[in-house]
Amino acid sequence: GFPKPGSPQIRGPQPSCPRCRGCTDVVCCVLLVLAILGYVVVGGWGGFDHGVITLCPPAWTHGDPRKVIHPTDSRGQFCGQQGTPNDPGPAPRRRGVHPNSPRSPAAPHLPVQICVSKCPDRYLTYLTAHGNAASLEYYRNFCTPEFKDSRKAPIEVLKDKECPAMLIPSTPLARRCFPAIQAKKGVIMVGNETTYDDGRGRRRNVTELLEGAKKANVVLETRQLAMKIFEDYTVSWYWIIIGLVIAMVASLIFIVLLRFLAGIMVWVMIVMVILVLGYGIFHCYMEYAKLKGEAGSDVSLTDLGFQTDLRVYLHLRQTWLAFLIILCVLELVIVLLLIFLRKRILIAIALIKEASRAVGHVMSSLLFPLCTFFLLCLCIAYWASTAVFLSTSNEAVYKVFNESACSFSGQTCKPETFNTSNVTKLCPDAQCLFAFYGGETAYHKYLIVLQFFNVFMFFWLANFVIALGQVTLAGAFASYYWAFKKPDDMPAFPLFSAFGRALRYHTGSLAFGSLVLAIVQVIRVTLEYLDHRLKAAENKFAKFLLSCLKCCFWCLEKFIKFLNRNAYIMIAIYGTNFCTSARNAFFLLMRNIIRVAVLDKVTDFLFFLGKLLIVGSVGILAFFFFTQRIKLVQDTAPPLNYYWVPILTVIVGSYLIAHGFFSVYGMCVDTLFLCFLEDLERNDGSAEKPYFMSQNLRKLLKKTNKGQPEA
Repeated sequence: GFPKPGSPQIRGPQPSCPRCRGCTDVVCCVLLVLAILGYVVVGGWGGFDHGVITLCPPAWTHGDPRKVIHPTDSRGQFCGQQGTPNDPGPAPRRRGVHPNSPRSPAAPHLPVQICVSKCPDRYLTYLTAHGNAASLEYYRNFCTPEFKDSRKAPIEVLKDKECPAMLIPSTPLARRCFPAIQAKKGVIMVGNETTYDDGRGRRRNVTELLEGAKKANVVLETRQLAMKIFEDYTVSWYWIIIGLVIAMVASLIFIVLLRFLAGIMVWVMIVMVILVLGYGIFHCYMEYAKLKGEAGSDVSLTDLGFQTDLRVYLHLRQTWLAFLIILCVLELVIVLLLIFLRKRILIAIALIKEASRAVGHVMSSLLFPLCTFFLLCLCIAYWASTAVFLSTSNEAVYKVFNESACSFSGQTCKPETFNTSNVTKLCPDAQCLFAFYGGETAYHKYLIVLQFFNVFMFFWLANFVIALGQVTLAGAFASYYWAFKKPDDMPAFPLFSAFGRALRYHTGSLAFGSLVLAIVQVIRVTLEYLDHRLKAAENKFAKFLLSCLKCCFWCLEKFIKFLNRNAYIMIAIYGTNFCTSARNAFFLLMRNIIRVAVLDKVTDFLFFLGKLLIVGSVGILAFFFFTQRIKLVQDTAPPLNYYWVPILTVIVGSYLIAHGFFSVYGMCVDTLFLCFLEDLERNDGSAEKPYFMSQNLRKLLKKTNKGQPEA
């Protein structure tokens, strides 16, 4: 707020005055900076490696995202990667796809995997290939490097798991070989054949392979679906963009029209509700009168008891009488609320209209959600990359596996020195195979702690970014309200000024509020994880307690979000610390609880109507266009595999765009509402304490500024 020119005694809250502010919640600001530095250390620039402080990032030094993307063989070595022992084999062949493939008795859950240059393209068993030199040479491509003696008995080769018992025609997908399963006219085929030779002279049906390759078939079908969806996007992306632009223009027009149509829409809806309830009362009375004298219609509900067929109740007069009484009570309550809350509804409509004017004077606020979205994307990207690096920073662990009794079974081993160790002498059939990714260093032991810290920092930073956006918008709209002469007394760039004030003076307060919310959200995530782990548990009391805790923390999160939002508005207005702002905002709202409820419901209704109108109209337009039902542009619509792909994209995108516009508008309404309540409590219309509200609001409340011309 600014003094009116020539009247320096007129002063109100001054959200745009840098001299009136100081740094708030400095301790939380320092804590946030230290946490961010620690986050950078964990994910990006420094680290703790084997008990020694290094300048290498722990996650990005130990982590290897290739473990997520690229497959490995049974020794934990990458396939098809330069500089690895398996270079240049691009695809691994998983032995054990067929249910009869041999597995290690010591580790039956670990099928042997090898890297191959290409996937097999034919049916072939080792028994068949063993008697044919050309087939055996082809078969070598799918055996382990240890297989060298072709004269070795087949039973010994299969026992030592040097070669798979059988090859199946496969298709490469994501650098992995999957059985080439397809269905032609309802007939299941693998490699264009319906039967295969099992190596014993018998032909078997390929359906016997389905159980072992069911998931692989799902992956292949998903791949085909994804390719078709991608093709639809390549031919329809520009039309999708046009649809989203239409949604953006429609959202902007709706916000502008709220200045003129808000009151009409609200009152029309209220009248429609009253009329619908009135028709319901009339219909219930007519049904009640029609059943008079009919057999069985006078049976009471208590005598009838519970019936699974609910239509039975519609033949009773008592049912329609109950409906009639309920609707009459609702109608009476709504009419009484309108009589006693009429003025508050008018105030809510006036504030919504005033918010439309404020947005019109701060048009840059409509684009500010893009800045918040960009910062949130950075938080998500850093969290996701750090999580991937942390989850892939384990080292390959090798274990001793054997088929006979051995004292070394299950112990850790090293493939480089295994053949020269005492294990092979004492246990000739023992093998040193890759077991899993893990580690025994201090870094690996605390990986779960680092992952937890990564999740916590993601919630903290994401909430901080959202808080920064809220306090920036609140500061811009507060400068509009507390300008005595609108818009002349507003700062030149209200949005950028509010953003600078928020970062310069109130980073600590934003960190405080987002920290409290982040703690609650992390607890909720932990409870969801425990609930997932306890699904198979039989302890009903534990499940009940967990459900109660989840419900309580969900309510707590909603309350904290509501409190934080209003606290940020008070911070933007007065520049006080978080606790003071939260306390003042809470008690201010509690003193005007009826006004809060009315404004909240009226605003929710308008936003719901706006989103429904925008998303529905753009979605219907997209449906008629992409299904080629608009004759004028019938030849312009692109040919599609699935017309629902661009339609759903336009609908979801339209909703997000409308939500972004209305989130700015909602913040404007909440800010002006708190300013309005403060204005009523702090000012009395005198020359020293004039009202800063608009002329329409003053007329509605029958308030005047004595000795001051109307703004």
